Amino acid sequence: MKYLDEYRDPDLVMQYAKEICRTVTRPWTLMEVCGGQTHSLVKNGLLQLLPDTLQMVHGPGCPVCVTPLHLIDQAVYLAEEQGVILCSYGDMLRVPGSRRSLLESKARGADVRILYSPLEAVQIAAQNPGREVVFFAVGFETTAPANALSVLHAHRSGVRNYSILASHVLVPPAIEAVMNDEDTAIQGFLAAGHVCTVMGLAEYYPLVERYKIPIVVTGFEPTDLLQGILMAVQQLERGEYCLQNQYSRVVRPEGNPQARHVIETVFEVADREWRGIGLIPKSGYEVRTAFAQYDARCKFEISLDKAPENTECISGLVLKGIKKPYECSQFGKKCTPQTPLGAPMVSSEGACAAYYHYAGTTQMTS
Repeated sequence: MKYLDEYRDPDLVMQYAKEICRTVTRPWTLMEVCGGQTHSLVKNGLLQLLPDTLQMVHGPGCPVCVTPLHLIDQAVYLAEEQGVILCSYGDMLRVPGSRRSLLESKARGADVRILYSPLEAVQIAAQNPGREVVFFAVGFETTAPANALSVLHAHRSGVRNYSILASHVLVPPAIEAVMNDEDTAIQGFLAAGHVCTVMGLAEYYPLVERYKIPIVVTGFEPTDLLQGILMAVQQLERGEYCLQNQYSRVVRPEGNPQARHVIETVFEVADREWRGIGLIPKSGYEVRTAFAQYDARCKFEISLDKAPENTECISGLVLKGIKKPYECSQFGKKCTPQTPLGAPMVSSEGACAAYYHYAGTTQMTS
C-alpha cells in the first residue's frame, strides 16, 4: 500500500538499525514522548534491534493515561448522579476511577456511549433536546481542534444542552517537566508528529536551547522511528543539539493555522494535573469564559473531593520514564487489560498495555 508499506519495509528497517549500531559509541538515553510511538517500538520489535547502550524510555505521551483520577470520578458523577448522556472515546470508558469506571457505570444503567467524534455528540444533543449531553474531551493538541469545533458547532446551531468535560494536556510542558525532574536521565527526545502537525515546531526550539538536548519530530511507522532515533544519536555523538523534523512529509513548521485558530477561540492555556505526575503549570486547555455554558464543570457546578491513587499502581513512575511496566509487581498479575489498576494498562497508547500485548516480539509484523 503506497505511503504505508515503504515505511514498514523490513530491509530498510534493518539498514537503519545497523546504522544506529554503527553510530552509537557510548551509552545514551532517549525518550519517545508519545504512547503511539511506544506501541510501534514494542509491537514491531524495534527495541530488540537497538544496541544495548541505547536505552529508550517511554514518556507521558498518553492523554488517557494522564487524565486525573478526579476527572474520571466527575465523568462518573455526571453519568450517574446528573443523568446526562455521557459520551467519549472507547479507551476512556475502561479507565478506573476511585469507585468505578465509566464502563461499570454503563453496566449499572447509566447512559454512557462510545463515539468516534465529538460532532456525533452534538448531533445526539440536537436529537435529544430534553437531555443534557456531555462529551468527555480527552487528548493532546491533536484532538483539541475537533473538540473545540464541537463547541463552536453547538453554539452556532443553538444546541444548548451540550457541553464538554475538558481534559486536554500539552506536550511541550510535559517535556519541560521531565527535564526539570532531578532524577531524569533523558538526553534527547522523539517528539510526537501528530501533535506537531497541528501546532507546528515553534514551541520546541526554546526547549532545545534551554536544556541543550536534541529533539527529533517523528512519525509512528518503524522506519520513521528508527530514522528519528538515528538522527538523535548522530547529534549526541557529535556533541550537538538542535530540532529536526523527520516527519516532514506531514509536519510543516507552522503547523495547521486553521486548527490552531479553532483551538485558541474556544480554549485557553491553564495549569493541569497529570495523573501519576502531579500539577504541571500551563500544561492544559480549559474552556474560555465566553463559552462557559459549554463547560460541563461550570454548567453542573461539579464539586467532588479528590480521591487518592491506588498505591499498588506505579503508573506515575512509568509515565515519567523512571520504571518500565514489567518492573511493577502487579504487572500481568492483578493488573491486566481486563482488570487494570491504572490507565497505562487500558489505553491503546499506554506503555503497560503495549508491553502486555506485544512484549517478546522479535520481528517485524505485517
